[in-house]
Amino acid sequence: MTTHLTHWGVFEADSDGTRLTSVRPWRGDPEPMPLIDNVASAQHHPTRIDQPYVRKGWLDRGPGGAGRGDEPFVPVSWETAFELLSEELNRVYREFGAESVYGGSYGWASAGRFHHAQGQLHRFLNCLGGYVRHVNSYSYGAASVLMPHVIADMSVIEGHATSKKVLAEHSELVVAFGGLSPKNSAVSPGGVSRHNTRTWIAAARDRGCRFVSISPLRDDIPAEAEATWVAPRPGSDAALMLALAQVLDADGLADNDFLDRYTVGYQRFARYVRGESDGVVKDPRWAAAITGVPAEVIRGLAHEMAAARTMVTVSWSMQRAEHGEQPLWLGVVLAAMLGQIGLPGGGFGHGYGSSSHVGEPSRGVSVPRFPQGGNGIDRFIPVARIADMLLNPGASFDYDGRRLTFPDIKLVYWCGGNPFHHHQDLARLRMAFTRPQTVVVHDGFWTATARHADIVLPATMSIERDDYGAGQNDRGFFPMKALTRPHGQSRDDYVIFTELAERVGVGKEFTEGRTSHEWLRHLYEEWQSQVSAELPEFDEFWDSERIELPVPDPDQVLLADFRADPNLHPLATPSGRIEIFSETIDGFGYADCPGHPVWIEPEEWLGGLLARQFPLQLIANQPRTKLHSQLDVGAHSRSAKIGGREPVRLYPGDASARGLCDGDIVRIFNSRGSCLAGLVCDDAVAPGVAQLSTGAWYDPDPVDPSFCRHGNPNVLTADRGASSLSQGCTGQLALVEIEAYRSVLPEPAIDRPPATVDEGNPKG
Repeated sequence: MTTHLTHWGVFEADSDGTRLTSVRPWRGDPEPMPLIDNVASAQHHPTRIDQPYVRKGWLDRGPGGAGRGDEPFVPVSWETAFELLSEELNRVYREFGAESVYGGSYGWASAGRFHHAQGQLHRFLNCLGGYVRHVNSYSYGAASVLMPHVIADMSVIEGHATSKKVLAEHSELVVAFGGLSPKNSAVSPGGVSRHNTRTWIAAARDRGCRFVSISPLRDDIPAEAEATWVAPRPGSDAALMLALAQVLDADGLADNDFLDRYTVGYQRFARYVRGESDGVVKDPRWAAAITGVPAEVIRGLAHEMAAARTMVTVSWSMQRAEHGEQPLWLGVVLAAMLGQIGLPGGGFGHGYGSSSHVGEPSRGVSVPRFPQGGNGIDRFIPVARIADMLLNPGASFDYDGRRLTFPDIKLVYWCGGNPFHHHQDLARLRMAFTRPQTVVVHDGFWTATARHADIVLPATMSIERDDYGAGQNDRGFFPMKALTRPHGQSRDDYVIFTELAERVGVGKEFTEGRTSHEWLRHLYEEWQSQVSAELPEFDEFWDSERIELPVPDPDQVLLADFRADPNLHPLATPSGRIEIFSETIDGFGYADCPGHPVWIEPEEWLGGLLARQFPLQLIANQPRTKLHSQLDVGAHSRSAKIGGREPVRLYPGDASARGLCDGDIVRIFNSRGSCLAGLVCDDAVAPGVAQLSTGAWYDPDPVDPSFCRHGNPNVLTADRGASSLSQGCTGQLALVEIEAYRSVLPEPAIDRPPATVDEGNPKG
């Protein structure tokens, strides 16, 4: 029996050397997650990539995007794959330079720190001279840009969030905009050893803490919270928050002493809330017409917030929308008006319930990491603008006060991620993927990204290689010994890049003369010498189950030092204070993100004209049966599907009005695309809302790629930035309609490999 770390928990496994014969939750996890059941069942699934492949059209005609995503693949030897790829890398870098290569690799990849696919790829490309990189994330792209202007960098807000232990002991009221999702808090970047979301919430509730969940989904918070559910129209939360601020201001409930000492710009914001700047008072009656939340509920909540030790928390999902900066900024403003930032159990949080690590106290030490070297060029895009970049080389775009241009990408190299999961308007992304001359993908599975590549190299799963890992803010540092031999001809990314590096003349720079196991030892020993001599030697660590890393302050409170002395511990904002009005952002002149938070009507919401044509608000949130799209072919993920399609939840009244019943296969559609899904009628979903999680592998119809036969909601979501400030992802919300699917059901193709051609003989 051996333990193994994943993003969704630690498991114990037995193996016969080829496959895992038994997988169980780690005995040290108080709230284990069933997602571990995907691992063993997916390892030898037919969609595992068994050897290198090259798209036939690329092999026959040379570099070029025509036919990409439609043509069969040719199985080739590793020798042939290395020869073709090394020649192509040399050609592109020689003819077009490093600024023509996009090192994509956005995604969580595996939990291991050395075999982290992004780090492996980026080190390799840096040895060649560099690459165009991405900045920020799909999860909180708007927050990454906004928050440093307003209060603090996301590394501070995430890593030093008030601990869940402190919330359990001190909070009297938790107002959760976007809920505290139990499924999202099951996962954490790099791994999670001990899940505790239900535990801390139950402890807080038992002590008398009240929870208010503001979300279109009643079950966006654990049942232990016994939460009051408030369901505004999706996309209207900024209006609700402005009305809360108006009540605090008008009824004398704002903490003016705190505002004067710790913030700048409140009076400018207050003029807007009072209606002095635009003639519209942002009171509860005004907000009720926009949000659908009764005015008396809004007023009562504001008074309750002022009377209690209140934590205002905003989920990552709230800013994954058009104008997503506004509710996030307003969460900070509300917490500042209450005057509790820096106090135990009060203040502001961003991401509780979005990831397990938020609210875990910061570790005293980091963990070893494979060095990536220096990038020789400084060209980048916000990560959610990849389709714009590929479709519009040379075009200009706004970003955080700068005017930038998209590079002309000739080669895309992707490892350990699936943009056909993360990105929006997938038919447009599919078109964008035809523009580069060459697309290279390392993956363990035939995901949509692998199916839209030219050269596909089979990579190992984490259970098939030696590594070690620790999640963000997680105390457990685990050795991760290989549990089985690799599937088929799969190889570690490091082994692949080592061979490529030798062939293109940078072998010494990439490997520094070390094997992967020698790197594991070297990085550990280097880390040990820097951190503490009390840590065990590498061999002792490698033979152990784990080591526990120190946590200096289990009772950490976000910005406690700033509250104690804002002059001695200023924020990293331009003023050193919380910026309710930002001179910097105001100076950018962005109409879609002015100098203080405002209500801006989104293009797609139930209060707009487009809702007459598409009267349901799609919520494209994260799935409960997998992490993003990882291991979608696993047994636990497949157990939730209906007729092989992803489930969509709909309010029973909305279903009956359309003549739909539980278990029906339905077509969800708008002007961008359509998909099939299996219907679940559920009164935990607010009326007018359809909830279809992301993560179903994109399965485009051969004739119409805007039609996904499997249930990927990103054929429906819009590929637009949150604002000119952040260019963040807006994939959370879209307007749709739903109808019964009356045609002959198409057979999904995601459960089998793509077509191949071997020596002229087609294979299905």
